[in-house]
Amino acid sequence: MGRGPVSLPAPYDRWFADSPIDGTYGYDRDALLAVEPAAEPDGFADLWRSWSERARTVAPDVVVEGAAAPARRATHDVRVVTHTADGGLRLRAWVALPVEGLPRVGVVVSHGYGGRDAPSFERVPRDAAVIFPVARGLGALNRGVGAPDTSSAHVLHGIEAVDTYAVGRSAVDLWHAASALLDVLARRDPALADLPLYYVGTSFGGGIGALALPWDDRFVGATLEVPTFGQHDLRLRMPCLGSGEAVRHHVADHPEAREVLAFHDASVAATHLRIPVRVECALWDTSVPPPGQFAVANGVARAPGASLDLTVLTAGHAGYPGQAREQSAAYAATRAHITALTA
Repeated sequence: MGRGPVSLPAPYDRWFADSPIDGTYGYDRDALLAVEPAAEPDGFADLWRSWSERARTVAPDVVVEGAAAPARRATHDVRVVTHTADGGLRLRAWVALPVEGLPRVGVVVSHGYGGRDAPSFERVPRDAAVIFPVARGLGALNRGVGAPDTSSAHVLHGIEAVDTYAVGRSAVDLWHAASALLDVLARRDPALADLPLYYVGTSFGGGIGALALPWDDRFVGATLEVPTFGQHDLRLRMPCLGSGEAVRHHVADHPEAREVLAFHDASVAATHLRIPVRVECALWDTSVPPPGQFAVANGVARAPGASLDLTVLTAGHAGYPGQAREQSAAYAATRAHITALTA
């Protein structure tokens, strides 16, 4: 990928003057809203449904780590748990339960390709029970378990076959994380075993969330922030600074991998959603090209059983003037969305 100077549109020419890539990729808002989801390959829905059905038969076998008192926040008690995931892997996650009263909703909060060092509660209501899964292979809790720990290696792991690709396996792991949370809650009170679930995922977490959510009726809503893995037809033509660059180079050398990617396209999965979904898409992003993000949002908009609440961010995967204000509003919007769907 070239790193020479590029001409950037305002205001990004002031904010990101040294960027080797135009993070708009030449798309304005209207063009982004017109990006179509990728074409759906034959057997896409049947495959994902079969994976979901198989996952629901696996006992989570949750083990809460340590006998000492849990870490205490103002609103939640936090523990590390280990649970069974896809292929029998034992993955670790944080579980947080409300300090006061029984929870009204369960929330699964995933993360970006950097992994997660600790739970983050900005989008979580105080009366929610939460699991913060960490994807296979990634830090801090699951480094070395089931996949490599760098994004460029993780995003290619198992890409030789649809059934082994790490992106799909990580999406399947989300169903197991949801089961683990409900298992913890059922131990506390059997009535909580059927608590409604909400999903929050950022970047990598947004992409695997879009892949997983259509096939799991335990979820009543979701927020997908700058989701990746959308519209590979476009992504493979767009140089970037994120994990997609490794995929782009790999497919150039191994074009047969394109068939695997077709079954892991978040924009295709989004057209099968049947729940209200907030999608936060950026107009500028050199890590996850905006056309791929908007393809996911546009897929939600086209899904007969879903409803789209679209938030357009000034930029993604970058610091910029006004970011704190936009983030604060987005955090509040997710909390309000959760409350409205589970009142």
